[in-house]
Amino acid sequence: MVTVAHWCVIVAAILPIVCAGIAKAGYFGKPRSQGGYDNHEPRAWLAKLTGYRARANAAQSNSFEALPFFIGAVLIAQTTQARQPVIDGLALLFIVSRVVYIALYLADRDMLRSAVWGLGFFSCIALVFASKF
Repeated sequence: MVTVAHWCVIVAAILPIVCAGIAKAGYFGKPRSQGGYDNHEPRAWLAKLTGYRARANAAQSNSFEALPFFIGAVLIAQTTQARQPVIDGLALLFIVSRVVYIALYLADRDMLRSAVWGLGFFSCIALVFASKF
């Protein structure tokens, strides 16, 4: 049975790709000689970005970094027989916090962004112990 938490894992896996798209938008199809996206050396090209595009790239990295813990936490919650509504609720909290985190990253709201990151991290910790709720 596919649960809400399973869909949240899929969404969490897509979020870094969305961030990458934001960072690269407008540069596809533009020649490299004119600053267009360089798929031959993407990391070097991305390292030159500034402003919201650089923050989108950083949000992409952070989203990939958060993914293993979230997936593991969902699996732990499910294998320890936590109640599915609890798992689903915590997984949704993680996704909402990640979407807000990305928006705050793009808007350069650093302190609030860090607080929201903490909420997402807490949701993963809660998932690990969800069978106790």
